[in-house]
Amino acid sequence: MGSHRAFRPGIELARANSARHGAQRDGYAPYADEYARRPGRTNTARTRARRGISPVRPTKKLLILITGVVVAVAGVVAFAASAAARRSASGHVTSATTASHARSGTHATKSLHGITAVSAGIGLRPGAISPSAAGVAAARAVLPALDAYQLAGQRVIYSYKGLTPPANLLWAIRHGRVAGVIFFTDNVGSSAHITAVAKELQQANAAKTNPVRLPLLLMTDQEGGVVRRLNGPPVPSAKQIGASAHPRQEATKEGAAAGAFMHGLGVNVDLAPVLDVYRTPGNFIDEFGRSFSNDPAKVAKLGSLFATAMQGKSVAATVKHFPGLGAATRTQNTDERPVTLNLTLSQIRSVDELPYASAVAAKVKLAMVSWARYPALDEKFPAGLSSAIVQGELRKRLGFAGVTITDALEAGALKNFGGTASRATLAAKAGMDLLLCASENYGQGVTALKALRTDYLGSSATARASFKAAAERILALRATLG
Repeated sequence: MGSHRAFRPGIELARANSARHGAQRDGYAPYADEYARRPGRTNTARTRARRGISPVRPTKKLLILITGVVVAVAGVVAFAASAAARRSASGHVTSATTASHARSGTHATKSLHGITAVSAGIGLRPGAISPSAAGVAAARAVLPALDAYQLAGQRVIYSYKGLTPPANLLWAIRHGRVAGVIFFTDNVGSSAHITAVAKELQQANAAKTNPVRLPLLLMTDQEGGVVRRLNGPPVPSAKQIGASAHPRQEATKEGAAAGAFMHGLGVNVDLAPVLDVYRTPGNFIDEFGRSFSNDPAKVAKLGSLFATAMQGKSVAATVKHFPGLGAATRTQNTDERPVTLNLTLSQIRSVDELPYASAVAAKVKLAMVSWARYPALDEKFPAGLSSAIVQGELRKRLGFAGVTITDALEAGALKNFGGTASRATLAAKAGMDLLLCASENYGQGVTALKALRTDYLGSSATARASFKAAAERILALRATLG
């Protein structure tokens, strides 16, 4: 993310009592035996006996008629049972076999909600291999168990204000509507505190009402230098690492230290390292020492070493801000206002995008796309809303097969693209997998969730397949972060 965050006040939080009523609204039916025990549904014979009414004695003809009806009903039941057995044998998925698929990691093909597993390779360059390939089987097993709310929820990162996760967020986690949570400085009291919070969130995620139960994505910006939300490594900034006597060893050491520290806290995604190649000293990226160097080859090497060492400690790295913010001047802050970078196509590809080729080769798991506009690539849309940039440059040209994540949806750079709902749907259609709702307001995430669900239900079969492929990539990532 950028060095500042815009806030969007006035978003109404979901009602606190939703936890009490949400299950029934969302399609959960009472158990049959509980329904049978309700008043007014007593056994007729026992009722008659209690009321002193004599039972009706059947005549011979009536007995013959009843016998005939019973025989006929038995025949129908037997036929239905036989047909059901044939259907089961031919591969129809029942709730029991769905559970079996989820446990075994096999590819389930049907679901009660109509959401079937698809290829996570949809929209990727042919032959591209996901850096989270080990989690694909688990993702495909989970996908058919989701309803439309839960499917949309796999693409939303929530945030909240203060030290305590709100009850509404915990309810949404327990019901499978949350992909993850981002932490900021005011969410962190101490290392012990954030460890307890991470545990609380993951315990909510383990609830039986959640069909996913793969680890939540718990993330923060832990770049080093002044951009650190947690009180731990990396201590030096990217620029200090790049300027050290042995930058390669330093990048590896700090990446490993950051990964070990974050993993110990239960935070499993770092929104770092920055791969921006700064152009002039003191500009937007260099002002706080966020860039390793003004040499793209050096940025590529140090960024890959840092990310690889971090991922070796079971914390996913996120390279940012594609295709690059290194040319932005000090006042060109995308968190505050629209930014246009008038670079040539040659400059973008030979300088700004060069480090990302190394990141793809290093199997970095996530890539954050910037909110700046690059007319040489797309004259109309900022990068994170541009299919030409997300799908064309990052996916097809560079072969990135990991998870894409937006910068903060509330950023001032998007003021001409509507509110959260509009921005969420535009970003998703452009190819962004995860949507970062970072205003520290749980309601912002709910707005994005509802917009994505509505868009999914009203879209074409092709668009639905792309939507599910994005969710599958995210689920695969989650499966690798146990």
